[in-house]
Order: sequence, then structure tokens, then C-alpha cells
Amino acid sequence: MTTNASAANRQIARAAGTVMLAFVLSNLVGLIRQVLVSRAFGTSSSMDAFTAAVQIPDVLFNLLAAGALSSAFIPTFAGLLAKNERDSAWKLASAVTNQVILALTLVSGLAAVFSPQIVRHVIYVFKPELDPALQTLTSDLLRITLIAPTIFGVSGILMGILNTHQKFWMPALAPVFYWLGWILGLIFLVPTLGISGLAWGYIIGALLHLGIQIPGLLQLEGRRYTPALDLGNPSVREVGRLMAPRLLGVAAVQINFVINTMIAAGQGEGSLTAISLARMVMTMPLFVIAQAIATAALPTFSAQVARGEQNEMRTSLAATLRGVLLLSIPATVGLILLRQPVTAMLFQRGAFSAESTEMVAWALLWYTAGLVGHAIVEILSRAFYALHDTKTPVSVGMAAMGLNAVFSFGFAALFSSIGWRPHGGLALANSLATALEAVILFALMRRRLQGIDGANIARGVGQFGLAALGMAIGILFWMKLAGSLNPWLIGLGGVAVGGVVYGLGVVLLKVPEIQSVFSLIRNKISGS
Repeated sequence: MTTNASAANRQIARAAGTVMLAFVLSNLVGLIRQVLVSRAFGTSSSMDAFTAAVQIPDVLFNLLAAGALSSAFIPTFAGLLAKNERDSAWKLASAVTNQVILALTLVSGLAAVFSPQIVRHVIYVFKPELDPALQTLTSDLLRITLIAPTIFGVSGILMGILNTHQKFWMPALAPVFYWLGWILGLIFLVPTLGISGLAWGYIIGALLHLGIQIPGLLQLEGRRYTPALDLGNPSVREVGRLMAPRLLGVAAVQINFVINTMIAAGQGEGSLTAISLARMVMTMPLFVIAQAIATAALPTFSAQVARGEQNEMRTSLAATLRGVLLLSIPATVGLILLRQPVTAMLFQRGAFSAESTEMVAWALLWYTAGLVGHAIVEILSRAFYALHDTKTPVSVGMAAMGLNAVFSFGFAALFSSIGWRPHGGLALANSLATALEAVILFALMRRRLQGIDGANIARGVGQFGLAALGMAIGILFWMKLAGSLNPWLIGLGGVAVGGVVYGLGVVLLKVPEIQSVFSLIRNKISGS
């Protein structure tokens, strides 16, 4: 490994540690938020209406802003900074911000005007006997939540700017403030406004998400804002070129979310909320592990590409994939085995019944099966974006999402025919399609970089898998020993037992990443 690659890997590791810490805090606050939401609304029809309503703003933001941020803006912005073209970089940032504001404001406004039609013909298209009151409620909630996409769009661009400058802490804390907005809505608005108070809490959270970015932006030297779209700027055109195929990929993903929403909305009360909660629980470790590492890695990958350091990028990518597998494999095993007590301890109180727990845990089983695949896709997609190649991951992603749509109908029908809860089939469809996407992206990246040190990654998988097997045995023994104890004791005890067994396993197997951590600790203690 070259000195440059080693330094880049350490930079990614430090940044990933910072982002992970913030994401853990975010998940804790998010859990408090979800506990309060579940206690207040459970899996009721009003909660289904809110869950359905927020899907549309999320689609708009992910389609028109998140795609530009992850695939197009950061690699181009980082490339300009790596070449010391700071004025050009800030002109690019200004133009992209202005374009995102304009696009999201226009589209959100149109969606608000036609919200009844969107609710009737998109969200509840598979529910022919729709309660008019539920339709009206969903439409009203949709109009409120459509204020958020523009706010999130600006906040997302600011996060990209700060991350490119290797400032990760405050951007990573932004979700904490987002969840705090929900909590404020629950405490102060829901008692008088009902579910509409939660929608306004969603807007407060979006404003806080943006607000926490501003102090960091003001600390950057040489920052400059230009109130222009600057469509003739070559860098702006480059972002547009990279973003165009990415939009198709994001559209495919969001269409799949909408399809799952429509199918689940027609499967009976609570199904939509159940898959939404299960996906949220699955994405907790995904955010902490894969998205944290991917967020930290993208600026470094992009700078390596801008400097023509392909060998260094290959080494950094292999190390990053090993790191994400080291953490995502045990997370998958633990969450599958502990899905029932984890769901119960998080949500089962107030209006959230034992039946609600069963529904969420069932979907969580099938969603978690795809956790490793999701984690690999997060890293490999960022590597393609750093190479200024959005077409490859988009093409693969669109094919995978097409399969996901087919699988969603097929598995939902299959599960129903054999007497299983059909919403679990929607989760399985997502997991299988994502696994296929990960395999294909890995093969294509291996060809692109003329290797990714696959033997080293395979050795890691073997070591991590063996340690996770021991972890599974330990958790099963604990669950049998615990019997019918309180879900909190079963869940937290299982996490503790699993973590200790897995930790001992990777130490005994002399996993290099763990040895590096021990070496770093020894150096810190000795002061060297």
C-alpha cells in the first residue's frame, strides 16, 4: 500500500468515525421520535395517511436534489477544489443551489395544487373503496409536507459543500435536529392539531436541518454566493451531464417506493405503516455503517480521481468495502435474530399493540436480509460517482428496481397464497433486487479498476462470517435462556451478548482492521 493510499484510508476512517458517532446520536433521537409517534398513533389509518403523504416530498427531494448532491455535485466540486480553482467551485455551488431551489419550488407547488388527484390516482390507486375522509386527510397532510423539499434541497447542497471541505460533524448532526422538529410537533402541536401537528413538526425539522448547516458554511474561507443559474458554466454543464442519468436511476428507486406504498395501502390497515417502520429500523444500522462510511469516502475518492491516483483509489475502495462488511454482516445477523424483541422494545406501547409488533417484525425479517447488499451498493455507487460515471450505477440500479417492481407484485401474491402476511413479500423483493444490484456493480467496478483486491475482500468475508456464526449461536443461547423476560432485557441482552462474541471472534481471527484499532490505541496511550 502506498503512503498516499494509507493516508487516504486513515482520512476516510477518521471521517467515517465522526459521521458514525453523529449518526448513532441521530438514530437515538430518531428512536425517541418514533417511540412517541407510535405511542400517539400506532398503526392507525391516520398514521397511514401521514406515512403516505410524506412519501411524495421525499420522492421530490431525492429525485431533484439528492441525485445531484451524491452523484454529480460533490465529485465536480471536489475536483475543482483539488485543482485549487476555488472561485469556480463557489460559482458552481451557487448555480446548483439556485437551480435546486427553483426546480423544487415549482414542482412542489404543482404537487400541492393537484394533491387530491395525486392521493386518489397514485397513492391509493390500489384501494378502490377509499374512505373520503382518509383521502381528504392525506391530501391536507400532503400540502403541508410539500413545503419541505425546497428546504431539504438547500440543506443537502450545504452538507455536500461542508463534507467536501472535510467538515463532517455538523452536517452529520443535521438529522438530529430534524428529528427534534418532529418531537416539538408531537409535544406542542399534536395535542391540538392531531396528525396535522406531526406534519408541521416535519416542516420544523426541515428548517432545523438547514439551520444547523449555516454556521459551518460561514466558517469556510473564500466562500461566495452568486445569484445566477449560470447555465453556460462548463462545471455546471458537467453536473448536469452527470445528473441526467442519475435522475433516471433515482426516479426508478422512487417509483418503486411509490409502487410499494400503493401495494401496501391496499393490503389492509397498518400494512403501509408496518413496512415503513421496518424499513426505518433496517436503515438505522445502514445509515450508521454504510452511509457514514460512504459519506466520508466520496470526497476522498473524488480527490484521488482528480489527481489521477487510480491505484490509490483501488486500495482505498477495497479497504472501505472490507470496513463496511466488517460491520454490516454482524448487524444483519443480530437484527434478524432479535427482530421481535427489538420491535417490541422500541414501539410496543400506547396505540402500538402486540399485533403491530408482529406486523413490523415480519417485514423487518425480509428487509434485513438485504442489509449487506444495501451497504455494498452505497459504497460502490459512490466509487462510480467519483469516477464521473453515473451511467453505470444508474443502468444497473434501474434494472434492479425493475426487478424489484416485478418481485413486489410476485412475492406479495406468493406470500398471500401460502398464508403469510403479504407485506413481507414487498420487503423480500427489495432485498433480492438490491443483492443482485450489489453483485453486478462489484463485477463492473472490478473490471473498471482492473481489480479490487478481491482475494483480500473474500478473506475478510470469511473471517467476518465465521465470527458472525459464533455471534448467532451466542444470541440464540441467550434468547432461549431469557425465555419470556421483558423485551428490553431480551433485546439489549442479545445485543450485548452478540457484540461481545463477535468482538472476541474478530480478535481471535486476527482481523487486520481490529489490529489497526489496537495499534492506534496503543500509540495514543504512549503519546507517539
